[in-house]
Amino acid sequence: MVSVSSIAAHRGGSGSYGSAKAAVEAWNLTIAQDLGKDRITANVIAPGYIESTDFFQGGMTPQRRAALLAQTANGRAGTPADIAGTVLFLASPAAGHITGQTLHVNGGALAGR
Repeated sequence: MVSVSSIAAHRGGSGSYGSAKAAVEAWNLTIAQDLGKDRITANVIAPGYIESTDFFQGGMTPQRRAALLAQTANGRAGTPADIAGTVLFLASPAAGHITGQTLHVNGGALAGR
């Protein structure tokens, strides 16, 4: 099982959106514990800024984009392919011993703990 959260769950100030995404991460821990005995893994992907999506609904200014890119360690926005590749890995047998985790896919804008 792979759920999607957001960097907003860890940044605060996002109102109900950030709170809802934080709840997804907390819920995931319960799911991982409940389903682990059946060898079902449950993990979360928490993306940062992902370009080429409708998330900002046309409200992304050049200044906001530059600020978000400046926060990353790799100097680029994420892509839908970055998220798809992470889902593919987590759903594969290669990730069979990874469960109850949140993977931060944000170019280093927020380090996981």
